[in-house]
Amino acid sequence: MKSLPKLIRRYVSILLLSCVLLLTLNIILLVIFFTNQHPNAHPYQTAQETADALKQSSEGRYMLSGSITYELKEDHVWAVLIEEESKQVTWHTDNLPDTIPHAYTLSDIADLTRGYIADYPAFTGTSRYGLIVLGYPKNSFWKHMWPSWDYDLIASLPKTVLIILAVNAAFIFLIYLVTNSRLLQSIKPIVSGIQSLPTGESVHLDTKGPLSELALNINKTSEILQAQNHQLLKKETARANWIAGVSHDIRTPLSMVMGYAAQLREDTHLTEDEQKKAEVIVKQSERMRSLISDLNLASKLEYNMQPIHAKQENLIAITRQVAVDFINMDVDEKYPIHWETDESLTLCPVNADAALLKRAISNLIQNSITHNEQGCSIYICVTAEHENCTITVSDDGIGADDEQINKLNHAPHYMSCDENLPELQHGLGFLIVRQIIAAHGGTTIIDHSPYGGFYVKITLPKNASETVTVQSGIKISN
Repeated sequence: MKSLPKLIRRYVSILLLSCVLLLTLNIILLVIFFTNQHPNAHPYQTAQETADALKQSSEGRYMLSGSITYELKEDHVWAVLIEEESKQVTWHTDNLPDTIPHAYTLSDIADLTRGYIADYPAFTGTSRYGLIVLGYPKNSFWKHMWPSWDYDLIASLPKTVLIILAVNAAFIFLIYLVTNSRLLQSIKPIVSGIQSLPTGESVHLDTKGPLSELALNINKTSEILQAQNHQLLKKETARANWIAGVSHDIRTPLSMVMGYAAQLREDTHLTEDEQKKAEVIVKQSERMRSLISDLNLASKLEYNMQPIHAKQENLIAITRQVAVDFINMDVDEKYPIHWETDESLTLCPVNADAALLKRAISNLIQNSITHNEQGCSIYICVTAEHENCTITVSDDGIGADDEQINKLNHAPHYMSCDENLPELQHGLGFLIVRQIIAAHGGTTIIDHSPYGGFYVKITLPKNASETVTVQSGIKISN
């Protein structure tokens, strides 16, 4: 269930990232909003600049610099100068509205400094000649008439903002958990069900909740897989039983054929040609018996019906014994066997079934003999590495092309090699070798021999948990 916490973390990460992105977006929008405000967003500063720029000539006339005058006209701003003692307007711009008074009381001045004059937002600047008042167009600025704030509130404003943001984030997260808790509860059994499908377990999920349709489909998939597995098991069992039954039923008539053929081969009353035909019958009958035995063994290994009695064995002794048996049978010396194992290497311990390993090695040697009727040399080598023991069997015979080797290395089943008899024998023999070695936790590789023929490499894991004493090639168990 590692995927469920990962899914939850993903959702939480998306939520947190969304909050950060939303906050960043809001800040960007605020910056854009404020940058797009009125170009003269500093009216108090403009009022003070106007007051500083106002000059009085020797004749007593007031003059304003051209740049300030141009700026005020561009923004449609009017200005008046209120004399400090008389509270009368002693100067004003040409665009002064008619509704603006020319005399003020202290109360009027107090009101306009924080508010409006005839609905015009008013802003003041101090001059040595009096008080400069700028009037901006109506609805251009909004002013607080009576602004007053508690000092402690202003001082703790950053902290307050952070607390509010934290409360908002926690509230959003709580809403997210509440709204998605049911969904997360529904995901957990669905994830478990999906993980159980490859194992062949039967899955029955509750079809209620927000993911009910998905749960229903998983249940249907499980039922289909169970039905398919059941049908496949029936077919495989029937095939295994058929192979076992045919193997058993053929043995008796085949034994009779072999017996009678052997008698005819030795019968001196038959002609030489008839005796050769009988010899062919005997050899082909022996090949049939070998094929039936291989087919039965392959079926048992495939369906795990062949018991493996594994114990500590010396791979060198097993391989040498098989080689010696074949040397003793090769009376014509058509298939000389060369033992290329380092003589200093006397022990290579593996945990294995000796009978099955002998069968695998025998199949490899017999394969070189069967497919090289004109004879060939067979080379056997056993090596020991840090964690593995390796057997290589190669010959200098006719070998095989790349396509055949690729097929033998990757053929999923011996029944795929039933197009012709020689290929079937080839594939079935190697299939048994692969099955035996795989049952022992090893690997089998088929390739071109450095001598020009066939090459097979078997690798088995070492087992050094027990000791094996070897003397003169004979295994002595402790």
